[in-house]
Amino acid sequence: MLKIRLKRLGKKKKACYRIIIIDSRNKRDGKALEEVGFYNPLTKEYKLDITVIQDRVTKGAQLTQTIKDIIRKNYN
Repeated sequence: MLKIRLKRLGKKKKACYRIIIIDSRNKRDGKALEEVGFYNPLTKEYKLDITVIQDRVTKGAQLTQTIKDIIRKNYN
C-alpha cells in the first residue's frame, strides 16, 4: 500500500520535510517513489502538487494525519 507522508530533512531542532509517496513497508527516510512537495514548520512554508496527490489518492494511496492536516489548513 502506498502512503503519502513526510520525510525528515535538516539539522537537529531545525527540521524541514519533503512530502513523498512511498510504500508503507519502507522506512520513513527510505527511497521515495515520488516527491510531491515540501513543508517547513519553522517558517510555515509549504508547496504541494495537489493534482498528483489527488490522482494517487484515487488510485488507493493513503494520507497520513499530518498531511491531511496540512491540506485541510491550506487548501480549504
